[in-house]
Amino acid sequence: MDSKHIFGGVVAAFLFGFVVLYSSRGRENIKASEKNRSKKTLKSSGNGVCRSNFAGNTDVIIVGAGVAGSALAYALAKDGWRVQVIERDLTEPDRIVGELLHAGGCIKLAELGLQDCLDGIDSQTVLSFAAVHKDGKRTAISYPANASGRGFHNGRFIQKLREKAASLPNVKLDQGTVTSLVEENGTIKGVLYKTKAGQELAVSASLTIVCDGCFSNLRRNLCNPKIEVPSYFVGLVLENYNLPYANRAYFILKDTIVIAYPVSSNEIRCLVDVPGSKQPPISNGEMASYLKTVVAPQMPPELYNAFMCAIDKGNIRTMPNRIMPASPYPTPGAFMIGDSLNMRHAVTGGGMTVGLSDAVLLRDLLRPLNDLSDGAAICKYLESFYILRKPTAFAINTLASTLHTVFSSSDHDPSRKEMKEAFFNYLSLGGVFSEGLMALLSGLNPDPLSLVFHCFAMLVYAVGGLLLPFPTPKRICIAAKLILVGSGIIFPILKAEGIRATFLPATMPAYYRTPPVQSTDDRETG
Repeated sequence: MDSKHIFGGVVAAFLFGFVVLYSSRGRENIKASEKNRSKKTLKSSGNGVCRSNFAGNTDVIIVGAGVAGSALAYALAKDGWRVQVIERDLTEPDRIVGELLHAGGCIKLAELGLQDCLDGIDSQTVLSFAAVHKDGKRTAISYPANASGRGFHNGRFIQKLREKAASLPNVKLDQGTVTSLVEENGTIKGVLYKTKAGQELAVSASLTIVCDGCFSNLRRNLCNPKIEVPSYFVGLVLENYNLPYANRAYFILKDTIVIAYPVSSNEIRCLVDVPGSKQPPISNGEMASYLKTVVAPQMPPELYNAFMCAIDKGNIRTMPNRIMPASPYPTPGAFMIGDSLNMRHAVTGGGMTVGLSDAVLLRDLLRPLNDLSDGAAICKYLESFYILRKPTAFAINTLASTLHTVFSSSDHDPSRKEMKEAFFNYLSLGGVFSEGLMALLSGLNPDPLSLVFHCFAMLVYAVGGLLLPFPTPKRICIAAKLILVGSGIIFPILKAEGIRATFLPATMPAYYRTPPVQSTDDRETG
């Protein structure tokens, strides 16, 4: 390793040690306080039929039976709540995203008791990523601590989750399109929905949870949606390939960003990022031409032939990459989780991990309760959800936006070109540097301070590479602009996520919300 790399590594290592020591002590104190709090609030549950103090037939309505909705329905029903799920289409989905579950998401799935939903769908273990850069440079990035993710067909996984939820006697799974929320004196009392036959029905419950995905038509009533579409994904399925390493996914970070990962024993999902609001049309062949002339030359040799065959096969599909910070309106009787609440760029595949993390957190917050009928009290109590979800959501959201912004930018600006090189070389350092980023990206280490450290360590690494061994005037100018560009990328993302709630949660009143006082009757689990 040359001197500039050594310098960058030494500086980063010093900062890393200090930040990790500080943040780890803070996490130990938080975990200890949470453990003590859980001992005080969680009640023992008996075995038997579902019971609650709500007089109706349903305690919780869940709008949407995707990954987050189905998982939450199962988790709440296991805790004894009576759940009705309303899904627009119960046939097997056919999507081009939501097919890579990172290691942190697999852990959340297990915490919900749903790990067996990965069985029987030909899901593939993902142990590492090959990051491929220009001039043939590549490096392998593994999940830390021998962790692993899973790749699969989205529809198969969702059908498994739905079957698991529907297997419980206190879950009712209906097909219908929710048209509106039913409000009474400022509190949401249920929903109106149309069945497949066109019949309009009303259903009531103490709590309505909206998790109908990125195209939610209910979120405008419950939050302030500020949606940005920086790019589109073009999806292909590659077959008949010969990979040098098994259980490996790809980050291809050249002039075009391409993500590839196994979704079955003989298929790889390939996602090509097309920046901007416009994309070449598929119908007249422009998209196929673009993929062959612009993208194909950037593919690794082991994927090139399969990529060209997939284009000729013609099953090319697109979808927008949407970004939306969480900005909910506290609404008695209603709640949001998953992509309905918060979206990040799909370049790192973190959406399902955030959604499952939301489901685990909401389940845990509802566990001390026996009754959900006091909408105002429950709403105030659940404000803590938005603070407690911040670490995981912030780490995954910010890293996704940062990676996409850096590698989708043009090389015409020397400072941006240097930033790309520094990012890739930082990943190539291995050890705590690449593993630290993978732990953040995969949800294994949802530590905002760790993410901020890595972002600024990369900036120091890039500046050090420019100024060593001799800081010429030209290099100093590029370094100064690199600092400005890097800060211009990271600070707006930090602001959008909420600096105070992320880094100083203890200063937020909602952080200290406790369950409302209720009767001592235990709600039995099914």
